[in-house]
Amino acid sequence: MTMPPPSPRLNALATAVPGHDIHQAFIDWAVPRLADERVRAVFARMAARSGIAHRWSVLPPTSDGGSPVAAGGFYDVAGLPPTSARMAAYADHAPALAMAAIDRLGAACDPARVTHIVVASCTGFVAPGIDQIIAERLGLSPAVERVLIGFMGCYAGITALRTARHIVRSEPGAVVLVVSVELSTLHLQLADQPEPLLAMLQFSDGAAVGIVSADPIGLTLGEGISLALPGSADLIRWDIGDTGFAMQLSGEVPGRLREALADPAVRARLFGAGDPPALLAVHAGGRSVLDAVEQALAVAPEALADSRAVLAQFGNMSSATILFVLAEMMARGASGDGVAIAFGPGLAAEAIRFTAPEAP
Repeated sequence: MTMPPPSPRLNALATAVPGHDIHQAFIDWAVPRLADERVRAVFARMAARSGIAHRWSVLPPTSDGGSPVAAGGFYDVAGLPPTSARMAAYADHAPALAMAAIDRLGAACDPARVTHIVVASCTGFVAPGIDQIIAERLGLSPAVERVLIGFMGCYAGITALRTARHIVRSEPGAVVLVVSVELSTLHLQLADQPEPLLAMLQFSDGAAVGIVSADPIGLTLGEGISLALPGSADLIRWDIGDTGFAMQLSGEVPGRLREALADPAVRARLFGAGDPPALLAVHAGGRSVLDAVEQALAVAPEALADSRAVLAQFGNMSSATILFVLAEMMARGASGDGVAIAFGPGLAAEAIRFTAPEAP
C-alpha cells in the first residue's frame, strides 16, 4: 500500500531588520533633486501617502549620525560607489542579517536536525555563496543539501517555501531551513525624475527565516501556483550596471495587477471556484499594489491589514517581505485557509496555499 506524502508545515518563522532607519533621510535627499517646484510638491505628497513610515538599512550611520547619503556616508562618492563596493558590502552584511533572524528562531532551529537549506537572495552575489556562508556559521553538517534562489525578485520568498515543501514531500524526514535576506538599500541610483525616486522610496533591507518539516506544528503548506502575465516583461526589471542594480518599476504595474486579478481564469487558478480565502498574505510591494489587489478581489480593507502593517514598519524588502507578512499572521494567531502571493519581475506572480491551525 502506497503511503500518502507527508503534509509539510512551516513550523516556525522569525524576522530581523537592521537598526538604521533611513526613510526620512532618503526623502530629504530626493526632494531637492527635483528641479520643478510643483514636481517636488507632488513627490512629497506621494511620499506622505506611501503607507511607509520606516525603512531599514545595513549601511551604518556616519560618525555624526548621518545617513548613507550624508557627507561621509556610503554614498558620498563621486558618481556613487561601483557595483564591486556594493557587492563587498553585501558579502559582509547579508550573512550577518540572516544570522540575526536565525538567532530569533531559538529552539525551533536545531542545526543538528537541519537536512537542507534553501536561501533566496536577489540583491547581491558572492562566491562561495551566501548559502555556504550561512551553513558554515550555523555549524551545519557538510552533508546538508543547499539550494540558492537568486535574482527572482520579490516573489522568490514564495519560491523558497514551495521548494522546501517539495523537499519534505519527497523526503518525509527532511528538516529544511528557509532563508530570505535582501539588502535593497545597496542599490541607490542617481535620479532627477519622480518615477525612479518613488520606486527607490519603497525598498528596504530585511531577513526572514523559517523551518519547514513534517512536524505537525505551524502552517500547513499547500500547492504552489505560478502566473506570468504576457506582454509585461518590461514592467518590473532589475538591470545590473556599473553602480549597482537599477530597478525599473513601471507605473502601469498596479493597473495590470488589477486587470489580471479581475480575470475569472486567474481567480480560479488562485482560489478555485470560490471567493478568496479568509487569510490573504499579499506581498507589500507598495500602497498602490495593495490597493489594486484589494479593489480587484473586492475584499474588505482589513483583509490586507497584515500586509499594510509590514509595509508601514519595514517597506518593501523584496523576497523577504511575504515572509514578514506570514510572520505577522502567525504572531496574531490567525487561523483558517489562506493564500500567500507575491509579484515580481516579468510581470509574474508566485503563490502558495496554506492552512493556519486553530489556537490550542
